[in-house]
Amino acid sequence: MRLLVGLGNPGREYEPTRHNAGFWFVDAVADRCGVALRNESRFHGAVARANEGGRECWLLEPLTFMNASGRAVNALSRFYKIPPEEILVVHDELDLAPGDVKLKRGGGAAGHNGLKDIIANIGQDFWRLRIGIGHPGDRNQVIHYVLQAPRREEMTAIESAIMKSLEVWPLLLEDDTEAAMLELHTRRHRGGDA
Repeated sequence: MRLLVGLGNPGREYEPTRHNAGFWFVDAVADRCGVALRNESRFHGAVARANEGGRECWLLEPLTFMNASGRAVNALSRFYKIPPEEILVVHDELDLAPGDVKLKRGGGAAGHNGLKDIIANIGQDFWRLRIGIGHPGDRNQVIHYVLQAPRREEMTAIESAIMKSLEVWPLLLEDDTEAAMLELHTRRHRGGDA
């Protein structure tokens, strides 16, 4: 992976909301690598260059609001000539319970406006790290739900998913996506808490 993109909405009022799970993961990677994201207007986002184990990766948090995330991803990936298959987009996932996390490559947007815009800009052949936030149970409540902060027990589970994902981050940098998937997709069930 040469580009890690976290999806979210800019602004203090959105920081604690479920829709910003992607930002939370990128912030955790930045902390781990000892780098700070800086606003770069040409890339329409906050950007940092991280190095871990001798491998470099760009970190990006689009500051365009969720629905226009593709503009930032397109600008940075074109400038540095990074193909979609070397891009990992991290986002909140309604179809997974808090604490669950899945890795996959390609596919549709499943109603996620940030993914929709990225697909419109660079196609769908990028990797996705899907961080579960749960579903409100009613389609009409989704917008309100994703723009609210998780309950305390949900946040604990989401933080656990982020930590689990951080543990496989070196595997993703080395392009060992199979090992990363195995670790992410089986670990929770071994603990008996699924």
